[in-house]
Amino acid sequence: MQRMFQRLQNDRAAGRGSLMPFVTAGSPSLEATMATIRTLDRLGVAAIEVGFPFSDPIADGPVIAASMDRALRAGTTVAATMDAVRTIRPQVACGLIAMVSMSIVQRHGGTEFVRHAHEAGFDALIVPDMDLDAADQVLEAVDRLGMGLALLVAPTSTPERIQAIAARCRGFVYALARAGLTGAGDAPPDVAATVAALRAQTALPIAVGFGISTAEHVRMVIHHADAAIVGSALVRAMEGDPATAHERAGAFIQPLIEACQSALH
Repeated sequence: MQRMFQRLQNDRAAGRGSLMPFVTAGSPSLEATMATIRTLDRLGVAAIEVGFPFSDPIADGPVIAASMDRALRAGTTVAATMDAVRTIRPQVACGLIAMVSMSIVQRHGGTEFVRHAHEAGFDALIVPDMDLDAADQVLEAVDRLGMGLALLVAPTSTPERIQAIAARCRGFVYALARAGLTGAGDAPPDVAATVAALRAQTALPIAVGFGISTAEHVRMVIHHADAAIVGSALVRAMEGDPATAHERAGAFIQPLIEACQSALH
């Protein structure tokens, strides 16, 4: 976690925001996913969220849901994803975050999943459907291994719930730009109130996702938060020939990196 946390702090101290893109492991292929991670790392992203394919995605819109279905049909497994990340971890400097359903965590032993993720080289976990009681159950392993854990804060969350969620986060907090499902959106995100409510409860960096898809969206998010998360739009850009998916990903992400660098100036 320290590697990722330090990167977020360094970006902010340098007067720029951070970008935390999301990719689906195994879509369009596991090899393409790893090539994309290397490409995005070279471009300067702070961290990359690696989505573990799940047959019943939580809050994922049609683009990510379809990518997970393709990955599962291609045979992408938890073990294969862990092995692939373990192989490339020495090659990348950015943070790596496992975005994973609580069902997968529980199926693989709860704290055992946390240990396996740590050994593979993940710096943190995002478990979008984890409730507070379940978070308490894995925090011991997360803290013992020095990993990050981010839970989701919705725009509709009460101050009491924000406080409870923030107290269980390690490394950063994931704030939703809008309610509903993930997906590339056209409407600019209005995150000022959500981020302000979080700032009142925690000193942790705040990353904002859901519907962030353009350079202008990124600039608007970074004006208030520490990091912007881009998922569906990147996953869509990677669709097609697996051999060149990393090139399309890099071309898509480059202007968003530039937006992060200019947003605070």
